This record gives sequence, C-alpha cells and structure tokens, in this order.
Amino acid sequence: MRIAGLNLDIVWKNKDKNFQLIENQFKDVDADIFLLPEMFSTGFCMDAAEVSDRNEESLEFLKKFSKEKNAAICGSAPIEEGGRFYNRMYFVRPDSETVFYDKRHLFSFSGEDQVYSPGNKRVVVNYKGFRILLQVCYDLRFPVFARNNDDYDAVLYVANWPEKRVEAWEHLLKARAIENLAFVFGLNRIGTDGNNLFYQESSHCFFPDGKEISKKNGNIISAELDIQELKSFRNHFQFLNDRDDFEIKIK
Repeated sequence: MRIAGLNLDIVWKNKDKNFQLIENQFKDVDADIFLLPEMFSTGFCMDAAEVSDRNEESLEFLKKFSKEKNAAICGSAPIEEGGRFYNRMYFVRPDSETVFYDKRHLFSFSGEDQVYSPGNKRVVVNYKGFRILLQVCYDLRFPVFARNNDDYDAVLYVANWPEKRVEAWEHLLKARAIENLAFVFGLNRIGTDGNNLFYQESSHCFFPDGKEISKKNGNIISAELDIQELKSFRNHFQFLNDRDDFEIKIK
C-alpha cells in the first residue's frame, strides 16, 4: 500500500485556497491513501467559531478528491457539531464512506482544550488489508492511548508541530513505531502560521525497527507499506506478546 502525504504550507483561515493548493500539488501523484496535515483547511486555529465547518466544507472537499483519485484521503479539520467544536480527523474512501476520529488529547499549552471538545473513542480503520489507527498531533505524547493491543498495523499522525519542539516530534514518531511493532506515518505542515509559528519540513514514515522508509519529492512524502514484511517482522520479534495488560477508561 502506498501513502502519499503533502507537506502543506497552510494558508491561514482560507479554505478555498488550501483546497486549490492540495489539488494542484497532488495533481500528478498516485497513491492508495493521500494524507493531509492537521486542520489542513484553516491552520491550527483557536478561532473555532470563525473557522469551523458548519456545512461540512472540508469533508465535501475530501469526498470529491477521493472520488476523483479513486483513493482514500485523510486529514483533520475544525468542525462544529451539537454546539461544540471538534478537531476531527476524517478518513474518506472513494465511495464516500467516511470514518472519523475526534482528537482526544487537546493541546492545553495553546488553549485548545478551552475551545475544542475532546473525542471519547479510539478509532481503527480497515483499508486494503491494513488496520490503521488514526491520531492527531498532541496524541503522539501519550503512548498508552496508542498502545498496540495487536489491533492495528499502521498509525497515521497528522500534525501542526512547530519547529521549536520538532526534536520531540521526530523521536516520538520513531518510538511509537518501535514499541508498537507498526508502521508510523507522521505528516507535519510547513511554513509559518497566523500565530507566527514556524514549521520545518519534518514528516516521516518509520518501519517497526525504527528505520525511515519514506521518500521525499518536493513537498510530497511517500512510503510503501508491505503487510507481509510487517507480518514477517512480527513473527520473528514477538514483542507484543509480552505487553502489559491494561484497560483505558475514557471519561
């Protein structure tokens, strides 16, 4: 399975412009899954009442793109539902079937927890023979929530993770791959946002042994995920059999 991610310099609070950029930069790219950064349509913005989708603009764009490419697409957007705001990660299939995950760990350092509501469930998507865990940015710092109970093969992290803390981002991505015996694809944005925070190119895909397997071509980062190679590695190194038993209780 081939995943292609876009290191997008997100235009602050401009959905139409971002949709156009995504279409243009992915125009000649083929993949099974296309991956977009956290809040790809607006940037990581706390002005939720202003920028959140009320008419599913971002989701409708994803459905249109997925159908045209005959491939899945995944990314997060700010949405309003039931009088609350969520940082919602969508996984859209070519037939428009959609699964979503609402970001569980909200970034209190930026006040995200004061604006958005946390999700209350862990989400694994089944697609083309892979079980895929959906995660958003700050979730990366909480390994218990992402612990592999032998229920997934790959993790997709979408993020707006600033250059100031990029060392943590890169090391934690590799750690999640190693400890969970899973592919980990972490897609970060690039450029400078409306809060004057800079984001360097720092997207990666790691194999369970910690090796980088992604290739970069301009702003496109891609990786080939081989399920048989993963199964062979897990059969040889059966570390998941020794994992601790625990239960996550979500309030």
